[in-house]
Amino acid sequence: MNNPVICFGQQPCGFFPKNFLYAKIKTALRLQSDIGGKIVFFFHDSDHDLRETQTLLKNKVTLAPTTFNFTAVNKIQKKWSPLYLKRIESDWISNTARQLPAYVDKQAASLFKSCTASDVATFCLKLYETMGILKGITVVRSSDPELRNKACDIDDYFVDIPYKGEIVRARKSGDKLLLHEGGTSYISLDPVIETKAMISPTRDSRLVWMQSALHCTHYIAGLGERAYLSTSQAPDITFVDRDLIENPNEAYPFISH
Repeated sequence: MNNPVICFGQQPCGFFPKNFLYAKIKTALRLQSDIGGKIVFFFHDSDHDLRETQTLLKNKVTLAPTTFNFTAVNKIQKKWSPLYLKRIESDWISNTARQLPAYVDKQAASLFKSCTASDVATFCLKLYETMGILKGITVVRSSDPELRNKACDIDDYFVDIPYKGEIVRARKSGDKLLLHEGGTSYISLDPVIETKAMISPTRDSRLVWMQSALHCTHYIAGLGERAYLSTSQAPDITFVDRDLIENPNEAYPFISH
């Protein structure tokens, strides 16, 4: 096969990545060893859901699980700002670093403490890279204006727009832009003049949008993705199930040498 492009996608999924992301990486590397080509990590940092970044670690002595997560600087950012713009509260890193030695080894705790980034998505990505698990892998961020401008037009999308002094990710719905407050409650925002650099896809439009820019030949699909991916939208992609892994939602805090 000439020049395969092996892709896997994931939102930031914890400051230490979840096991299922590590499984996608290992699956992609194994496939690359068989067919060659390059690996692309489609890092969907345009998502806004802070629940995605919950990091589940077990105490080294008691094995009791504890869930950590970022603290955003205000409620608007926490609920609606995209992860690449969701700023981290100033003392969050130091407060979390004091707790980590009970859960991870010294090297992992040290790497966490030395990680410097002001937003959630960049913090996650920097730590993944410093851990060594992305060696030889090209990272493409869905927030990148160049990628957004290159991607195809879609009808189902979010728009990054100003709201009360912050940038929020509002869902396009007809001629309205909506912020979901919970349940059936929404805040309706005034329409704006949209540019492609402001637009990111929804779950259902993400595959076509991504493929129009990345042109991958193979895609590593997680178990959750398989439930909603419409593979018929991308007949030029060979879909490969990620390898199975124990405790997929627990964090992977191990350093690759």
